[in-house]
Amino acid sequence: MFVTPAFAQDAGAAAGGMAAFGQFLPLILIFVIMYFLLIRPQQKKVKEHRSMVEALRRGDQVVTQGGIIGKVTNVKEGGEVEVEIAAGVKVRVVKSSITTVMSKTEPAASAE
Repeated sequence: MFVTPAFAQDAGAAAGGMAAFGQFLPLILIFVIMYFLLIRPQQKKVKEHRSMVEALRRGDQVVTQGGIIGKVTNVKEGGEVEVEIAAGVKVRVVKSSITTVMSKTEPAASAE
């Protein structure tokens, strides 16, 4: 009926390892929730933007981060695009600053 003090202390020490895991469990759960709610959607959004920027072609109508709407006249090497914002007014823009492609041009038909 009575438990000796030595036996009671031994039982508590065995459960100590499990108690340490129990303390980290909420932290692990918070990280998992943050990954699925914040990190993963942001990575998906960045991947979609990167593929959109790589697919830019001459004739696409685009919107820049500054809100300027124009038509792509030349896609240059080194991450630059030449955008015509008015008749005869062309601006060099960094590809990554293009936020939206409003209208895509169809790819040129291949001559077979």
